[in-house]
Amino acid sequence: MNNFWIILFHTYINKLKTKSFIITTLLTVLIVLALTNLTNIIAIFDKSGGKENVAVLDETSQLYEPFKKQVSTINKDIKLTLFKGSETEAEEAVEKGNYQGMIQLGLNKENLPLATYKARSIANSSLFTDLQTSLQQLKTMLAASQIHLSPVQLEKLYEPVSFTKIALEKNAKTEEELNQARGIVYVLLFIIYFSVIMYANMIAMEVATEKSSRVMEILISSVSPIKQMFAKIIGIGLLSLTQLAVFLSVGYFSFKQNMESLKEGFLGVYGFGDIPLGTIIYAVIFFILGYFLYATLAAFLGSLVSRIEDVQQMITPMTLLVVAGFMIAMFGLGKPDAPFITVTSFIPFFTPMIMFLRVGMLTIPVWQAVAGIAVLVATIAFLAIFGARVYRGGVLMYGQSNSFKDIKRALQLTKNK
Repeated sequence: MNNFWIILFHTYINKLKTKSFIITTLLTVLIVLALTNLTNIIAIFDKSGGKENVAVLDETSQLYEPFKKQVSTINKDIKLTLFKGSETEAEEAVEKGNYQGMIQLGLNKENLPLATYKARSIANSSLFTDLQTSLQQLKTMLAASQIHLSPVQLEKLYEPVSFTKIALEKNAKTEEELNQARGIVYVLLFIIYFSVIMYANMIAMEVATEKSSRVMEILISSVSPIKQMFAKIIGIGLLSLTQLAVFLSVGYFSFKQNMESLKEGFLGVYGFGDIPLGTIIYAVIFFILGYFLYATLAAFLGSLVSRIEDVQQMITPMTLLVVAGFMIAMFGLGKPDAPFITVTSFIPFFTPMIMFLRVGMLTIPVWQAVAGIAVLVATIAFLAIFGARVYRGGVLMYGQSNSFKDIKRALQLTKNK
């Protein structure tokens, strides 16, 4: 057992001290800080203080004030200024950057408003949409006055329709709970996805590197393959937990410092208060099981290659499985109760992400979550047994090895030992 711990801590300490690990950790910490301070960063570069200045040329001399009133009800950050000069002068002011754009108001033959919007670029679709919506509402008001609708009738026309959503399923989540669940599931799906991709690749590279240096021949003679494989898997697993602890700690404290400014953005839509304990427990379980599933797969795939250059080619199918699971989960955020999502949540390579999605978004029977965990555990056990056999023969294979046919060769080498 001592050999197991020696390999585990050797893997952990060596990877912890590498320049690539330190640089990756620092860069990711900077990204986390940038994301949690995004509002403050935008404010530094935004000379207009968040306001979007638009020049208005009113050819009618009567549309500017009602139009300005409509715009303020839709977006208070749009600042309209009545431009006194000519159209050419207004265009020049826009080109100089004094205004984000200019809007020219006029009337058609029916005395209803029309407009032309000009800007250096029409990429800012949200500004254009807000201006268009405001003008549409103004047009509706003027049209209503032409057909002599009273203010009461006009108010009835604009009154929102009553539309209530009621879930008939017992213990179904409310709209607020669903938004909260969607937020935490969205974040944790990214953590699971990137962790599996990054750390599974690291395991495959670690095995291939030792093979290329012939260190493996010495290790395999003194430590059993399954001990060696799981020592590396757990060692890099501890490394991943160390790195995630740094990211989450930095993110949490930065998040708390900027909570007020974030309430109008992501927090305002989803919110992260009062996360159910069950959701956190399932997130930890599926993260750990997902890691071990792909890490075991990556370890024996890495043992089949002799050159570091061949690692990516060998583990590409595994990477595609992770990507497929993530894409299905992204689809499932909008339709978590779709039959397709239910079925794929029991496919082992998709279970860590998709079953967690269902647990977080829906009120599913406990047996389904337990069944998903059981499927993962059984698959990991199978991969551990089968992987150890492949690993034992694979680490002794040299030469060009970049085909899945090499699994058969590795098994034959294991039998001959």
